[in-house]
Amino acid sequence: MGTKIGEVLRKRAIIHVSPSQTAQDAAKTMAASKVGAAAVLEGDRLVGIVTERDIMNKVVAEGREPNKTPVESIMTRNLLLADADEDYDVCLSRMRQAGIRHLPLVKGDHLIGIVSIRDITFFEMEKKDEEIRLMNQYIHYVPGGMPE
Repeated sequence: MGTKIGEVLRKRAIIHVSPSQTAQDAAKTMAASKVGAAAVLEGDRLVGIVTERDIMNKVVAEGREPNKTPVESIMTRNLLLADADEDYDVCLSRMRQAGIRHLPLVKGDHLIGIVSIRDITFFEMEKKDEEIRLMNQYIHYVPGGMPE
């Protein structure tokens, strides 16, 4: 069995905004949490996702006023979702094909987080670091001590 995408998810609070909040509110929320995307929730139901790119491309670049532009007018509604138990490689491939940097993860109907390309990069680096550590241990292992 391969690595599950849920293993990549960093344990942190789900950063979210409501559809009626402004793009400026979303930007402030994401900046304060140091994330590039926020879930858009109506109550506890996921209705979209808003990203830094959405704000740059659909607000700033178009000359709209961030403090008057509702999130619902710039968010992505048709989301690509992944179950936390799906295979990591399959999800990464789907993200690449769709050209997305953030993937909401669910368990059943419940949002458990958003995995970013940055999370995946850190996860892969940690795996490689562990492999290197284990290879170094293997290379330097001398059974029974040094011969005399």
